[in-house]
Amino acid sequence: MEAKQWTVQIYLTEDGDETHARAVLNTRDTSTVTGRGVARRIPIDRSVPEIGDELAASRALEDLAIRLHDVYADDIVAMTGPATP
Repeated sequence: MEAKQWTVQIYLTEDGDETHARAVLNTRDTSTVTGRGVARRIPIDRSVPEIGDELAASRALEDLAIRLHDVYADDIVAMTGPATP
């Protein structure tokens, strides 16, 4: 059995009170899929700066999951044709 490895890289940037995250999935068989997320800092977050990173990253991963779902759905339609009622 062949093991496959997929890699997700998360890039974080800060702009004022916003943290932006980009989650990039690279597989051996498909093109790159990217998800994005944003977190906005509230006053209480200043004591724990990682909160913005964690929230933005989680939102980017959630967006990535939705986009990956769309990729596989498109692949199935391409192979089988659109669903009929």
